[in-house]
Amino acid sequence: MKLTGAEIVCESLLKEGVDVMFGLPGGAILPLYGALSRYPQLRHILCRHEQAAAMAADGYARATGRVGVCAATSGPGATNLVTGIASAHMDSVPIVAITGQVPRPAIGRDAFQECDVTGITLPITKHNYLVMDVADLAPAIKEAFYVARTGRPGPVLVDIPKDVLLGERAEFVWPEQVNIPGYNPPQDADREQVAVAARLINEAERPVILAGHGVLISHAYEELRQLAERAQIPVVTTLLGISAFPTDHYLHAGMPGMHGMAYASLAVDQADLVIALGMRFDDRVTGRLRDFAPRARIIHVDIDPSELHKNIKANAPVLGDLKCVLRQLLPLVERRVHMEWLRRVDSLRAEHPSLRIRDTEALLPQYVMQQLSELTDGKAIIVTGVGQHQMWAAQHYGFKEPNTLITSGGLGAMGFEVPAALGAKVGCPDRTVWSIAGDGGFQMTMCDLATAVESGINVKFAILNNGVLGMVRQWQEFFYNKDYCATVYSANPDFVKLAEAFGITGIRVKDKSQVAPAIQQAMAIPGPVVVDFVIKQDENVYPMIPAGESVGEMMEEPAPEGVQGIR
Repeated sequence: MKLTGAEIVCESLLKEGVDVMFGLPGGAILPLYGALSRYPQLRHILCRHEQAAAMAADGYARATGRVGVCAATSGPGATNLVTGIASAHMDSVPIVAITGQVPRPAIGRDAFQECDVTGITLPITKHNYLVMDVADLAPAIKEAFYVARTGRPGPVLVDIPKDVLLGERAEFVWPEQVNIPGYNPPQDADREQVAVAARLINEAERPVILAGHGVLISHAYEELRQLAERAQIPVVTTLLGISAFPTDHYLHAGMPGMHGMAYASLAVDQADLVIALGMRFDDRVTGRLRDFAPRARIIHVDIDPSELHKNIKANAPVLGDLKCVLRQLLPLVERRVHMEWLRRVDSLRAEHPSLRIRDTEALLPQYVMQQLSELTDGKAIIVTGVGQHQMWAAQHYGFKEPNTLITSGGLGAMGFEVPAALGAKVGCPDRTVWSIAGDGGFQMTMCDLATAVESGINVKFAILNNGVLGMVRQWQEFFYNKDYCATVYSANPDFVKLAEAFGITGIRVKDKSQVAPAIQQAMAIPGPVVVDFVIKQDENVYPMIPAGESVGEMMEEPAPEGVQGIR
């Protein structure tokens, strides 16, 4: 039996194992929504903004390891997806975005709600399609999912004119395999490259593993642990690599970089070998490139050839899937102890206690995150946006299980945390999911509290509310002569009343003694909850390496008057 284009899309999604999609309907994509009602196997979650749909798909993909799916109509619906798609692109997250387009005869004629979405998204997708023939729909969707999840994952967009969804019918023929000339993602690495890397590891006296998002993407947790333990190598993780290695492991040495732990940055700076696994040497990790790890030789393992030598020239570039490469590498690595080096790293930790929390009656965000970590035993899925709250979560939540921090790293998108947490909870309904937001970012996507209520998504929303755009205010304090222009919120809503307006519980916390009871109360309620933590307004994130500077310019927390030992 011949099917409409919309029905072919639905059948194709089922073939790919899709069971949920996030979206918002509109004119050009209405034929797809008309077909969805006949496919109850495809759960549709109605978001309040298309940006939220893309970010929810991102959170779903990261939490599950599957491809996330979002949908929007043409014109503003498609352009509203752009920020979410760009975030997924920067963080190598597999999502497929399906957009409606004006009918084929209207393309290029400035029709109502027309825009060139494939042109707009070309720089922020791994690939995209404008499907002009109903017979091409199934192959295009098959390819889209294959490209999104293989190699270095990323977003793929499929743009479909309205009359392709609704017009002529075609036989549904599902391709058994995909053949894209020139697209051959690597698996195993060249043996000679692996041998060179093994030799450098065996020769090193002060090695450090710098683990990135690629460890999570390739599920190489066990292989990373084996490598670290086999040669007794301290492990530092990038922001997106957090939870790739448990924070309670004796070889865990923190997060380096702009707001990383001082001892982690100093360990990298003093290392004679940096083993970079699935990371891209971005500026927030390296600082000034010429001063990054000046004493170290570099091993760089990545599945994307464009990343090798892009920012840092590697002595041993290794191209391949990280899990496969580590399995090749492990038998060649000698068992070592590096006792003197491990003692040095421990002494750096003692000399630079970056995670010590001041003893004060003020409600500090660091204390909130520490309490949340203890009360969830470090096993919740934590979802953040960008800014001070993101850094406090990264620093003070003790991630014990893999793949439990979801954050907008590369793009740094405010508002990411609310919808991405919804997607993570939909993908992992049995896990505790906390969205951690600043009051600024929360207001960008708080409309999707309605999505949580309507779809029964039990996310706990924590707001670290300091009444300002915190990280921007911090930069203004440090680098712009305390010119606090456009960073103070004088008209924040009452977040408790806001929660109640959505029909959910709101809790306000103003005192340290209220923190633990509020977290416990929120987790005991079988539904979404908003907890408004009213924190100290001028609290800053330390340590900080100013943008474009090196470890030598690191700013550690000033010691309060009369208190010793806080750096």
